[in-house]
Amino acid sequence: MKRQILWIIISLSFVLFPLPQISHAADLTLDNTPTKICFSPNGGCTEAIVHVINGAKTEVMVQAYSLTSAPIARALVHAHMRKIKVDVLLDKSQRKKHYRSTTLMANAGIPIFIDDEHSIAHNKVMIIDKETVITGSFNFTRAAEEKHAENLLIIKNRDLAKVYVENWKKHKEHSVKYEGRSTR
Repeated sequence: MKRQILWIIISLSFVLFPLPQISHAADLTLDNTPTKICFSPNGGCTEAIVHVINGAKTEVMVQAYSLTSAPIARALVHAHMRKIKVDVLLDKSQRKKHYRSTTLMANAGIPIFIDDEHSIAHNKVMIIDKETVITGSFNFTRAAEEKHAENLLIIKNRDLAKVYVENWKKHKEHSVKYEGRSTR
């Protein structure tokens, strides 16, 4: 399994290296692994994430520094309303900041946890149905879509997803339930 993951990473590096040949988005198949690559600003990364969330059948696991994108938050709430299991891990900075998206998700009943064991929980990961991994430098924010130069990978591979699920679970173990914005 480690060898397959290493091969995926190596294959992706060869695909990503010639950046001038790739526009804002590309659909690829690497070693029979369906992969989508997006670049921001305005590369359709948010739309791609929402599309994958909307296609979820059983579960969406989120691990992010912050999640302030209204379209992504709405897609997660909609998934939750469709009885898809949605769990969110966020950085401790979210306790002190007032983001409508976090409030929207919490009020909808989506379990949100704060990973405060690290100086920064700087992940940008979603795992959909334990088979699709969304990752890259792309923050789940409006600024990431509209202003920043970031990248997003959407990789459909159960072996890779399994590794990300295990990492997500390790961070969930030391995280605490989000109880709303505090003044601390």
